[in-house]
Formats: sequence, C-alpha cells, structure tokens
Amino acid sequence: HFFHWCGFLVSSLDYFWTAGQLVKMLLYTEVTRYLDFKVVEGSFVYKGGKIYKVPSTETEALASNLMGMFEKRRFRKFLVFVANFDENDPKTFEGVDPKATTMRDVYKKFDLGQDVIDFTGHALALYRTDDYLDVPCLETINRIKLYSESLARYGKSPYLYPLYGLGELPQGFARLSAIYGGTYMLNKPVDEIVMEGGKVVGVKSEGEVARCKQLICDPSYISDRVRKVGQVIRVICILSHPIKNTNDANSCQIIIPQNQVNRNSDIYVCMISYAHNVAAQGKYIAIVSTTVETSEPETEIEPALELLEPIDQKFVAISDLYEPTDDGTESQVFASRSYDATTHFETTCNDIKDIYKRMTGTDFDFENMKRKQNDVFGEDEQ
Repeated sequence: HFFHWCGFLVSSLDYFWTAGQLVKMLLYTEVTRYLDFKVVEGSFVYKGGKIYKVPSTETEALASNLMGMFEKRRFRKFLVFVANFDENDPKTFEGVDPKATTMRDVYKKFDLGQDVIDFTGHALALYRTDDYLDVPCLETINRIKLYSESLARYGKSPYLYPLYGLGELPQGFARLSAIYGGTYMLNKPVDEIVMEGGKVVGVKSEGEVARCKQLICDPSYISDRVRKVGQVIRVICILSHPIKNTNDANSCQIIIPQNQVNRNSDIYVCMISYAHNVAAQGKYIAIVSTTVETSEPETEIEPALELLEPIDQKFVAISDLYEPTDDGTESQVFASRSYDATTHFETTCNDIKDIYKRMTGTDFDFENMKRKQNDVFGEDEQ
C-alpha cells in the first residue's frame, strides 16, 4: 500500500505522495533509514476510453491533449491562481473566500468544463467522489498545491514506491520497534481478546496471555465492535508489457474518474515492475481497485482491464470494508478501518491520526511532535 505524493500509499500495492502525510510520518519516525524508494514514472487519467498524462504545471497544461486551446488557457489561469493562493494572504484570494466559496463555484469562476473538473478533482486533488464540489474550496486548493509541490521534487510524477515492495514497510517498523524495546510475536493465532470489567487486559494465544492496557487491531479481530460499510474489488494482473500510451513507463498510476464510466466512485490502476524489484525481468504488475457498486463487481472494472490487455494472469479478490462502531474510550480496544480502494495512503494516514487521537485524547501534530523529539534528543533543526 504505497502510492501518493511524498506520503501516500496504495491498497495491495500502492504508492506514496512525495509531500503527503505518509512520507511525513516515515520521515518523522526515521524508518526511512531502512527503506529505499524510487519515483513512479507517470501519472495518467482516463477520458473517453483513452489515457492521458495528468497535466499539473502551466507548461504541461498548454501541451496537453486533454483539452482544447481555449480550455488550456483557462486551466493555466486556474493553476496560476492555485500556485499563488495563500490562505493567510487575502490579496491572493481573487474574490474567493476559502472558507465559504465552494469548489464548484471556483471551477465556474475559471469557466472550466466537466472533463477538466473530472481530472482536477480526481487525478490532482485525489478525491474518490464528487462530494467535495459543494464544500468550501480550501482543502481542494491545498490538495492541488500538494500535488504540484510533490511533482516539482521529482519531475516525472508526485509518487514514490519502495524498492522490493510494500512488505519493506512492516519490516522497517519491526526493526525500529526493536530499537525502542518493542517485541514482535509472529505467526501467533489470536484465540481471545481478554476483557475485565468492560476493559481490555490482554490477548490470549496458545494458552498464554500477553497483558496490555490498550489494544490496536484491525476490524477482523473484533466483529462485534465493527460494521460493514461496503466492499472493494482488487485485481492483480501480471503483464509482459508496459501499459499502452504510457510512453513505455516501468511504473505508473492511472485514475479513471467516476463520471467517465458512469459510476459513483473512481477506478484506480497502479503498475510497478522489475524496475522496483517486485517482479521478474520484463514483467509488470498492475493492480486495479474500486469500490463495489453492483452485484457484478468484475464487470465494473472492465474499463481498466481493457487498458491492460493482453493480461498473462489475473487474481481477483473482493474484500468487505469495515469501520469501528466503538471509539475505544471505554474498552481501550482501538480498531482501524479496512483499506479502501484508493491507490494512495492518505485515507490510511487519516485513520492512523484518528486512532492516535482516540488513544491519547490529543491531535497528532507533525510539527509539535518534531519539537518534542528535539527536546528529548537535543537535536537541532536541520
């Protein structure tokens, strides 16, 4: 799960944003000492059955085949507005109130058409649905800025992926945990979560109890404290060729906006290959994912599979999505949410911050944490 700007990740095989929350978390914990990353070569968006490179700079906007000449100019003006926008400087607002003007009205202000709105909201701001259109625009503007800033660091795309795959992440954290006195017990079945007086006191495994004051787990361990909120379909495809119309990229992300395929949620494709040491020489792995909306999930992802043909072999998995019904305050059992269909880890990072707040009662603040760390270890700001 590793796919998005310097800090986001993807379900089943995903990327990081180069400036997003996940990368900040990885840098803050210094787990990056155990990991090597490689930039993902391209970010693409689907329109009318074809894929196009996502334009996120003024130069790319003017060269893009996604738009006609006049649309390009309007989109360029919009990008300049976003780049200059500073929520602390009203002179940059150009009549937009970041806390009141909706994103729909911002698009209208720049006279942007539906196709441009689709790729801006779903491939730049990375929203999964169009609900964002009718809320104040500040978060969307900041998301687009984040995309552009992440792209500026590496040029090819705003995404990173770890060499040798996402399995390197838990290994890195296992090593880091050991340094601070943590103990890992692998391949241990959980027989029972032991409760006393409504509070967790331990986890029973093979006749022994590991005692605890707080417990973090995924929803599969506490079926009586979670509810099903949907399903995700993921298809892992093995290819012997790069994806067509990606300039033979060894890795890429493709987002299929919901409106382009008459759906309520986007379809994501992330592809990595031997270039990231996750496949044999000459082999490519593409993962397609989306939120299930009908009784025939495999039919829903056909537009994505068509982009990947010919496919050597595919593996289909349909997973239930759960969220906790218990915030953990009483029981001290803190459940995460299931991984959603996104190909970045922003929603996962939000879940981590939510669990942190439920456990400690305070918000997780990167800058504040950094200051506390410096107080403890006496480190100067770099």
